[in-house]
Amino acid sequence: MSQTVKVGLIYGSARLGRFCDTVARWTEKELDLSGNFSVEVIDPAAHNRAAWRESSPNDVTNHRSLRTQLGEADAFVVVTPEYNHGYPAALKELIDSAREEWYAKPVAFVSYGGVSGGLRAVEQLRQVFAELHVVSIRDSVSFQNAWQVFDASGCPADPERCSAQMSRMLAKLHWWAIALRSARGQSPYSTAA
Repeated sequence: MSQTVKVGLIYGSARLGRFCDTVARWTEKELDLSGNFSVEVIDPAAHNRAAWRESSPNDVTNHRSLRTQLGEADAFVVVTPEYNHGYPAALKELIDSAREEWYAKPVAFVSYGGVSGGLRAVEQLRQVFAELHVVSIRDSVSFQNAWQVFDASGCPADPERCSAQMSRMLAKLHWWAIALRSARGQSPYSTAA
């Protein structure tokens, strides 16, 4: 079995002028540098959201359907801002657009925001993902006052510390992704009580 994990990198914001692009691009670079993941970006701003539930491979405005992307992923990394002490509506809509595609897979979080660094949004997301039978990774990466942390080229002010946090989180995500992929291969999750 391949040790490479297919990870869906989920952008949590669809706002115009969002800072999510900066944090997500840095996250994608870190995933690539680890050498353990093949990354597929899942961006609510890039999808025809009305067509998320459709699975037509001919729908060029929807690229591949969201449900197909989620179903093929072994794991997820959600990059989320915190808006008004919570996570964005576009992210909730994306999550709720599928069900079984999430089951028995791990999710890790990279958050950003003001003083809390997005951690309140992450705690809410852990509850939502638990309902979808998703294993959330305890470790996360959080950027407090993110707009001041990243420079104009998209690099954090303390890259070594940030990369070390990301590395710890990704090591756990990789372990869970391999373990759960193996378990799903031996016995489909749908057969569990």
